[in-house]
Amino acid sequence: MISKMVLKEVASYKKEAVLETDKKVNLIYGLNGTGKSTFSNFLYDQTGARFSQCRVEGLEDNDTILVYNQRFVQDTFYEPQGIHGIFTLSKGNAEAKKAIDNASAEMKKLIEQKRKIEEKKAKDEQKHLSEIEEYKKQVWKIKTEYTGGDRVLEFCLDGLKGNKDTLFKHLISIEKPEGEMDYSVDDLKKEAQQLQGEAQSKHPLSKLLINVDDIEQSELLSKVIVGNKNSSVATVIEELGNSDWVNTGIKFVHIDGEKGVCPFCQQETITQKFLDQISAYFDESYNQDKLQIEQMISRYEAEIKRVTVFLDAIKEDAFLEKMKKEIENLSANFTSVSEQNLNTLREKAKNLSIQISLQPIEEIIASVNSIIEKANSEIALYNQRIADINGSKSKIRGRFWQLMRKEHNSVIELYLANEKAYEQSVKQSQKDLQTKITEINTNTALIEENRKKTVNIDEAVENIKNGLIDIGITDFTIEKYSEEEALYRLKREDSDDDVFKTLSEGEKMVISFLYFIELCKGESTAEKASNKKIVVIDDPISSLSHIYVFNIGRLIHNEFLRTEKYDQLFILTHSLYFFYELTNTNHNERKKTQKLFRLCKNIESSYFEDMKYEDIQNDYQAYWHIIKDEKQAPALIANCMRNVMEYFFNFVEKQDFAQVFQRPELQETSYMAFNRYMNRESHSKGQNIFDIKEFDYNSFRQAFKKVFEIEGYIDHYNKMICI
Repeated sequence: MISKMVLKEVASYKKEAVLETDKKVNLIYGLNGTGKSTFSNFLYDQTGARFSQCRVEGLEDNDTILVYNQRFVQDTFYEPQGIHGIFTLSKGNAEAKKAIDNASAEMKKLIEQKRKIEEKKAKDEQKHLSEIEEYKKQVWKIKTEYTGGDRVLEFCLDGLKGNKDTLFKHLISIEKPEGEMDYSVDDLKKEAQQLQGEAQSKHPLSKLLINVDDIEQSELLSKVIVGNKNSSVATVIEELGNSDWVNTGIKFVHIDGEKGVCPFCQQETITQKFLDQISAYFDESYNQDKLQIEQMISRYEAEIKRVTVFLDAIKEDAFLEKMKKEIENLSANFTSVSEQNLNTLREKAKNLSIQISLQPIEEIIASVNSIIEKANSEIALYNQRIADINGSKSKIRGRFWQLMRKEHNSVIELYLANEKAYEQSVKQSQKDLQTKITEINTNTALIEENRKKTVNIDEAVENIKNGLIDIGITDFTIEKYSEEEALYRLKREDSDDDVFKTLSEGEKMVISFLYFIELCKGESTAEKASNKKIVVIDDPISSLSHIYVFNIGRLIHNEFLRTEKYDQLFILTHSLYFFYELTNTNHNERKKTQKLFRLCKNIESSYFEDMKYEDIQNDYQAYWHIIKDEKQAPALIANCMRNVMEYFFNFVEKQDFAQVFQRPELQETSYMAFNRYMNRESHSKGQNIFDIKEFDYNSFRQAFKKVFEIEGYIDHYNKMICI
């Protein structure tokens, strides 16, 4: 069953025109020249080169399209020496017929089963594609996150940013990395940033050196430094253990007379002799030790300051950024230990007699140097990378996709599981489908074999003969031409010539349409067995007189519209009243089984519009609006006049409007151009009027009015011309 037709870049269909339907009966109304013939010609021969941009959707393998149009008439009656025989089942071989009926019934079941399998397969495919699309959307986030703006890793997606499929296929092609990743996206960004611009090589960081080992290990730290024991005051100072106190106080003693003021009690108790004895106690050895302690403090302070500056500097180095916290901790630890050591040394300088020890800082320095070594390793790698930027970018790209593969592993695992399940489902569906196809082919062969035993063309010949008689055609008939070739031909009693060429246009149409009806009922060859038939009838009343129009309408109703033999119908016509005649007047039935279309044409292209039942009357009124407008194209005005009279006299008044023009009142010379145009065949081209320069709006309008006047319908004319 046809669900959609697309016509494009052929004849008047310059742009894409789409017809969509879900109904069995499809009625298409369009004036001549709008594209009806192109529509039917495409369905008649879809393989034609000029239809390369056109397509049909919804057809199944067992659908057969049968088209009645001018091509059918020409191919059937002009090219062969005889009309191809139409095969129908004879009634003589009941056993063979029963076998065919049984096989046909089984075929219907098998076809339905095949349809359900295909439907399930299509649903599974749609579900699968929907799920895959969702996986692709999740993976596509890589593109949106790492491209655009100043994103430094965008080069990793070169060649993969165009569409989701390409990116997804690339990611699933990467083998899943084992173990944990020892780097992050931030690490890769940093490496990529280093390669931007004009990258310069970097010198390794210097190691931290500190020269305080001799201070920390000096014997002076544990030495009890005291004065000269031979001094007369030595015994007292040592017993009191206050040499440092005395040494400090002696600096403040000044003797101006016989005695000086004691710096401790502030009494004039210090004589020059006593001062000399105390000074003798603090001899050169004592002072040298004291000086050395003070020098140690000064050097220790300088080293601490230098190390502190060094640590503050390397904390800001880009290659130590990841270890900045560790360096800060070591720096804080160094400051704490060194300050304690410095305070201890200062205490020793104040109290030389005390014994002290310093905390070693070599472990802190070693830890700092270990970090510097790691940074220098990265600097070495960096220098290698900038020496080969393309190679370095390639490595970054590889590591980037390893990381992405790891991060999106859950999505990919779901995809792989889904793909595996879908492949199994497809295999099973294909297996089931092939089984049904085999069974269908078996039944088709059975039908064809039994049909050979039963088919003949006699019944079709008799039906066509009876159809001609029913319509009132008796001066020619149809007879069998060749039994072997299954052909038959038209024959007059008094001639064996090519009778078809001597027929009027109306007679040709009738005989060809009767033949088409039999073709639809039967098969065109003995071996062919169609299961579903789609019938297309293009303007079957073209060139017919009034009496034949109603006979053809009756045939279409009886043979096509009131039967379930055909899967789908498409009927095209230029005649508004014939279109109305075929339309189901029952609203509910029409809504269920019929769909109405209007085929239109403008300067750009032909196109389809859905049409309502109520529009039929509206079109009749539209013809009158065009007739009233003198500015419309002459061909259009004349064609609308003809359509109005066809509709009014043939359909409404049930009389042949061609007879109207035999009235004496219309034989005046001024009406002859009008008469000739109105009596033209309906497929004649309107522009012929221009060729003979006969169209005159006023004379055509006057003649048009005269027709209604002499037939007694001037009131209808006046009413419609004033709307």
